[in-house]
Amino acid sequence: MIIDSHQHFWKLSRNDYKWLTEDLLELYRDFMPNDLYPILNEHQIDKTIVVQAAPTIEETLFLLTLFDKYDWIAGVVGWLDLSAVNFQQHFETLLRHPGFVGVRPMLQDLHEDDWILRPEVLKNLELLVQHDIPLDLLIKPRHFPYILELLKLCPKLRVVVNHIAKPNIAEQQLDGWKDAMEKIAMYPNAMCKLSGLVTEAAHQNWTLAEFQPFITHVLNVFGTERVMFGSDWPVCNLSGTYNDVLMILMENLPANLLGKDLEMIFGENAKRFYKL
Repeated sequence: MIIDSHQHFWKLSRNDYKWLTEDLLELYRDFMPNDLYPILNEHQIDKTIVVQAAPTIEETLFLLTLFDKYDWIAGVVGWLDLSAVNFQQHFETLLRHPGFVGVRPMLQDLHEDDWILRPEVLKNLELLVQHDIPLDLLIKPRHFPYILELLKLCPKLRVVVNHIAKPNIAEQQLDGWKDAMEKIAMYPNAMCKLSGLVTEAAHQNWTLAEFQPFITHVLNVFGTERVMFGSDWPVCNLSGTYNDVLMILMENLPANLLGKDLEMIFGENAKRFYKL
């Protein structure tokens, strides 16, 4: 089974996508299941994980209605305010829905880079550990010190780094990023999504070769059993197509990978991580 572990839907009229502005011409329209399904069918992708794109519980509930309607949506990674006093109430509500498979705070958009280490946030993260619900980490390299501290404080928390932590691929900035990713990978409950790479390269002006050192390093430190393919559709449209995303990954994967390795990267790891 092939699973895209990271894609989005949005409907502009919902008015809760503050980051989505008119200047983002390739993205400023509705993107719904009927837009994605033909692409999935073309590439023989069986299931997807839909990830939140707005910091509201209402958007998460909206995505869960899509899960109820389309059987190829395998799960929803939703948003909840991990600092809220009523977090447990909302969390338990979502737990009752079979489509709810994870939580993602939009850490890259918060003013405090160390927000994840707030005492009230750490307390609520313990509820995720108790219920074995994983955390998607939308981070940039500036967040590395705080994520490493989080993993030290909560070693049982299952996490997955989104978009390989958004290094500057366009300028080949590997220093610092490589070391931090290796340290994160030392925690056995940490995984990484090979997603969002094309938008960190020079938009519409990238080459296949520039992704190779980043993909190779992630595979070297996490191993094929702890990485997963994600398209980041439709955000990938800023710099390429769904087909480009697949080509970038396939052309840069080591030639000696076995069939079982590819099965893990393209489906089995996501199935296990999100308990599908």
